[in-house]
Amino acid sequence: AGPRHLRAVHAVILRFSLHHRCFLVAKLLRGLSHYRVPLHPYPLRLFSLVPLPNPFLWTALIRSAVILRPCLPDYHPLRLYSLMRRRWPPSPPLSFTFTALLKSAAADLCLAVGLQIHAQSISTGGFDADLFVQNALISMYVECCDLASAHRVFDGMSIRDAISWTSLTVAYTKTGNFSSAEELFERSPAKDVVAWTAMVTGYAQNAMPKKALTTFERMREAGVVIDEVALVGAISAIAQLGAAKHAVWIRDIVDGTGFRQTVVVGSAMVDMFAKCGLIDEARQIFDEMMNRNVYTYSAMIVGLAAHGRAHEAITLFKKMVGKTDVKPNHVTFIGVLTACSHAGMVEVGRYYFHLMMDEYGIVPSCDHYTCMVDLLGRAGLVEEALKLVRSMPMEPHGGVWGALLGACRIHVKPEIARIAANHLFELEPDRIGNYVLLSNIYASAGMWDEVSKVRKLMRARGLKKNPSASWTEDKDGSVHEFFAGDGLHPRTHEIKDTLEDLLGKLKLEGYDPVLSSVLYDINDNEKEKLLKGHSEKLALAFGLLMTGAGDTVRIVKNVRICEDCHLVMRLASRAVNREIVVRDNMRFHHFKDGACSCGEFW
Repeated sequence: AGPRHLRAVHAVILRFSLHHRCFLVAKLLRGLSHYRVPLHPYPLRLFSLVPLPNPFLWTALIRSAVILRPCLPDYHPLRLYSLMRRRWPPSPPLSFTFTALLKSAAADLCLAVGLQIHAQSISTGGFDADLFVQNALISMYVECCDLASAHRVFDGMSIRDAISWTSLTVAYTKTGNFSSAEELFERSPAKDVVAWTAMVTGYAQNAMPKKALTTFERMREAGVVIDEVALVGAISAIAQLGAAKHAVWIRDIVDGTGFRQTVVVGSAMVDMFAKCGLIDEARQIFDEMMNRNVYTYSAMIVGLAAHGRAHEAITLFKKMVGKTDVKPNHVTFIGVLTACSHAGMVEVGRYYFHLMMDEYGIVPSCDHYTCMVDLLGRAGLVEEALKLVRSMPMEPHGGVWGALLGACRIHVKPEIARIAANHLFELEPDRIGNYVLLSNIYASAGMWDEVSKVRKLMRARGLKKNPSASWTEDKDGSVHEFFAGDGLHPRTHEIKDTLEDLLGKLKLEGYDPVLSSVLYDINDNEKEKLLKGHSEKLALAFGLLMTGAGDTVRIVKNVRICEDCHLVMRLASRAVNREIVVRDNMRFHHFKDGACSCGEFW
C-alpha cells in the first residue's frame, strides 16, 4: 500500500458517488497523512468536496495537520479548529479533537496555547473529564515543563490507565525528581514496559547505577518483555560500575533477546566491556557486529585509548576512514587524541588535531583542546600547554583548566598551577577537587604556607574533601566499596592481615613506599601508615581474599591512582602471579608480571 493505492481507492469512491461520505474521506485523510502526503493541495481538496463535514471528519483533518506540521498558518491545527467552530452549521468537537490539539501545543512547546485548549475542553462539554483528554493534558503540560499542572490533572482523575501513570513518572525521571518518580511508580497498579524502562534509564542517566540494575532485575522478575531501551539503560549502569561479572551477565541476557546485532545495543556493549576492563571482549563484540556506525567505532577507539592501546586505536581509526564509509565525528577524534596523550605521542597528536579541522571540517571544541592540553602537559610541555589555552578562540571551560592543573601536578609547576586554579575557582567554585589538587601541588613543592592558605579558603567556603573510594567484585558479582582508612567492612581484620602479609612480601623484594604520595607535613612513619589505608590497597587485599589463584583482580577508583599504589599493584602482580586491572578517573592500568600497560606514563 502507498499513496498511489490510496488514489486508486479514491477513484472507486468517486465512481460510486461516495465522496460525500465523511467516514470514507476521513479514512483516506488518515492514510494520506500516514504516508506524509502534503496537506495542500490533495487532502484539502478531498475535504472540500464534502458538503457537510461532521466532527469526525474535521478531527481527521486536524490530526493530519498535527502529523504533517505544515508551515502555512492557514493549515495550522488551531486555525482548522477555529474554522470548524465558526463554519455553519458549527461542528461540536470530539474528545479526540482535543487530544490532537493538545499534541499540537505540546509539539510547539506553547504552554499559553495549551492552557487555552484546556479551557476550551472544559467549556465545550466537559471533555476535561475524558480519560484520553486528561492523558493528553498531562503530556502537554509535561512537554511544556509545567509538572505542577500535570500533577493537578493527574490528581483530579477519577480513572487512570497505564498511560496516566507512566507519562508523569517519565516526566519526573527526566527532571531528576526521583522521589516523586519512585512514589508514582510504586503506586502504579499497572506498570507497563515504558514505565519500567523510564526508571531504569532515568537511574542510569543520573549516575545511580545500582538502582538502575535493581529495577532492571525487578522488571525481568515481573515478566515484562525487555525492550532495547531498557537493555541500553542496564548496560550503561554496568559501564558506570565497571563491574566485569555484571557485564558477562548482561551479555547473556542480550543474547537471549535478539538485540545483539542491533547497532545501538552492540555499540553500548562495546562501551560497557571497555569500561569494565574487558577490552578484549569489547573488541570481540565489535568484530562480530554486522553493522557499525560512527558511535560503534568511537566507543571502540575511546576504549582502546583508555586501556593504553594507542597504536591499536589509531590503526582502527585509519581502517574506519580508509576502508568504510563511516565518517569520524568529534567523539572519534577525542578518542584518537586521548590515545596520543596516554602514549605520549605529541607529534602524532598534533597531526590528528589539524587533520580533524583541515580534512573533516570539524571545529575543535573545548573537549578537543582539553585533550591537547593534556597531551602537552603529560609530556612536560606545560608552558606550551598554557600558551595553547590562552590562544583558544573560545573561553576555556573547566575541563581545559583542569587538564592544565593536572599537568602541573605531574611536573610540579606551582606558578602555572596557581593560574589554572584561579580560573577553576571562578568557573567551579564548589568543586572541591580543584582546591585539593592545588593544595597537593603546593605540598609536593614544599610550599606549606600556600597549602595552609588553600585549606583556609576551603574552610571559608564550607568545602570538605570527598574521601577517595574504590570498588571491586566478589565471586558472586556483588560490588564492595572501600574508602581510605576504611574499617567498616565486615571482613576488615582479614583484609588488613592480607595487606600486611602482601606488603611484607613486597618489601623483601625491594618495595620502598613512595612517601611523597602523602601530601601532609608529618613524619615518615605516619606517612607509611596512611599509605597502607589507601582504598585501592584495601580493595586489592579483598580481591585477593575473594578470588582464586590465577583470577584477575579488578578495581575501580574514583580518583587518580597515586604513585605508591601504582607501584604496589605493579609489584604485587608479579609476587602473587595475578593480573590486576585498575580503572581510575583517567584511564585503565593493566598490571601483569610486574609491568603496567601505561608504561609508567599516566
